[in-house]
Amino acid sequence: MTIEHKRSSKAEIEDLIRARYSLIWITSPEEQRVEESLRKLCVEREMRLEVWSITEGFKTLANGQGTRDVKDPMKAIDHVIRSEGRALFVLRDFHPFFKEPAVVRRLRDAATELRKTKKTLAVLSPVTKVPPELEKSISAVLDWELPNRQEIEQAARKVLPSLPQATQQVIESDPTFIERVVEGALGLTLVEAENVFAKSAVRTHTFDLETILEEKKQIIRKSGMLEYYEHREEFSDVGGMDILKDWLVKRRSAFGSRAKDFGLPLPKGILLIGVPGTGKSLTAKAVGALWQMPLLRLDVGKIFAGLVGSSEENVRSVIKTAEAIAPAILWIDELEKGFSGTQSSGSTDGGTTSRVFGTFITWLQEKTTPVFVIATANNVHQLPPELLRKGRFDEIFFCDLPDREDRRSILDIHLRKKNRDPGQFDLDRLVDATVDYSGAELEQAVVAALYDAFDTGGDLTT
Repeated sequence: MTIEHKRSSKAEIEDLIRARYSLIWITSPEEQRVEESLRKLCVEREMRLEVWSITEGFKTLANGQGTRDVKDPMKAIDHVIRSEGRALFVLRDFHPFFKEPAVVRRLRDAATELRKTKKTLAVLSPVTKVPPELEKSISAVLDWELPNRQEIEQAARKVLPSLPQATQQVIESDPTFIERVVEGALGLTLVEAENVFAKSAVRTHTFDLETILEEKKQIIRKSGMLEYYEHREEFSDVGGMDILKDWLVKRRSAFGSRAKDFGLPLPKGILLIGVPGTGKSLTAKAVGALWQMPLLRLDVGKIFAGLVGSSEENVRSVIKTAEAIAPAILWIDELEKGFSGTQSSGSTDGGTTSRVFGTFITWLQEKTTPVFVIATANNVHQLPPELLRKGRFDEIFFCDLPDREDRRSILDIHLRKKNRDPGQFDLDRLVDATVDYSGAELEQAVVAALYDAFDTGGDLTT
């Protein structure tokens, strides 16, 4: 069974040890941080802590001293079984040895033997690869949580004295500054956070949010499923849609601790439906800049690519990556193309689409991490009805063709972006001539006119 870490991982594993769980799997890339937590736990509980690796054998980290030159995996398990007293044993990166049937069998024997003792054996690995033979023998699988706000803040404050005195005073005088830095680094491991704070201090002599977000970008590149979008669009680049803009501006500060203390729930997400070219995707990109949060784009097609049976694993990987770098914005473009076939999924693809869709909407409903989902769709009739019910998204917005004022605003934006003064053009005439144009068509009208003007050798005119 898998333990959700609503409580701290250290508290969870303490409960498992007290309940005499004999064999536990701990998943974490942060070996040192996990072992330090386990060392403190063993000191508090007066237990011996021994850690094994293929390169060093056994090392005693708590309530004892010394090393044992036992590097063979089979002998390592034998040592755990034969040892006396109350102890916690940790086997680092033990999963590659599960290819040996004898090792798997010996581990099953150990799980049975240890139940009669006050000893617990934990496998510590960056991946969860439990062989089928051990599924019932391993009592619990624990995903060790990433550093919390307090740990990240401690890492930042260690770097603080190395910054210039004037910068330190500025940071200390603004209580929200450190909070923004901590939020920016949430989702990094402790070593990654310490490294990026040091890099930021060297590069900018302060805590630079852009440098911190750059580190998060590396995590996304490694995942392969998600694409990191740079903040090229500003919120002022979106013409019209005043109600949507107002809604988003009001929720800009809803991810901080002040909003939590006030009793505000975390915003879940929005669904933007409407005619193609009305600015749905542009809005998604602009929100990243407005909220100063990483914007991740999910191509639903990539989830269904690859080997049979990998789609469900892919969607879990996407969710895990997005949650790891939260607070973040997850942008899912053209949602209906990925999930339109859920009704016939059982007969067409063995139910894969239905299962992936089920995982996704359950996460959407139940998620407690600050991942704000912006989904866009052109055809509402192709979306499954269960996706549209209240609770999945905070709000559903319809993006219509721009009205008269919106067209004026959009033309103004695109003329300014092309280094032209909108005051030199007859915007009333242009607005009258572009009834039923979408935002994308208005942009292309400006671009096409620029090509014509360049070809004739003149400048752009009304």
